[in-house]
Amino acid sequence: MTTYEFFRVKDTKSNGILNIVKTINTQILSEAKQSGYSLYGLFFGLFGLASNELYWVAVREDNGPFLDGITPLSKLAARHNLSLQESYQLNPTVRPIEHTMRRKGGIYVFRWFDVNNRDVDEIVKLSDEAWIPFEEGFDSEIQGLFAEGDRSNKQGKMLLLTWYRDLSVWEASRRPSKEAKERFLRRHDLTIETTAVATRLFISH
Repeated sequence: MTTYEFFRVKDTKSNGILNIVKTINTQILSEAKQSGYSLYGLFFGLFGLASNELYWVAVREDNGPFLDGITPLSKLAARHNLSLQESYQLNPTVRPIEHTMRRKGGIYVFRWFDVNNRDVDEIVKLSDEAWIPFEEGFDSEIQGLFAEGDRSNKQGKMLLLTWYRDLSVWEASRRPSKEAKERFLRRHDLTIETTAVATRLFISH
């Protein structure tokens, strides 16, 4: 099963992300590839991340399990002295279907959900049904909806990753169609809390 690893990485020695990007691109990616990983994207913050933090997202065709949750990528990050503030291993649900690196500029919003695991399937169904009218109404694209593979605990994490052309589209999308809104409200009722982080994709030139 395809697994996504999401890391919030911090450079404790500077006020920016360029050192992190350089370390990942020049020192880690080749080693990560040998361990079965491919890069999905590096995302720096507009709102919700510090100036010296980014989201590093990688994909592997493997579902573990790993001792104490320490994956090969976590070990690589530690070996190269990257400071991991948070890390999650999540599986895609109905999206994404293709697991290729992101290349499109724009706004990428990471919306984290704390949920009761018993509600995950309904949250996925509601989201999938709402996306059709939502994407028809706005210049946006759902990149993926992710959930934990192990749902044996009462509560868990989900992540919705959405691309918007720009922040004006994100603002306009707060007023979706009635069809989409009804499903989003029901999804809201099923969630414990949500946190949204707005980012941009780091694109090498």
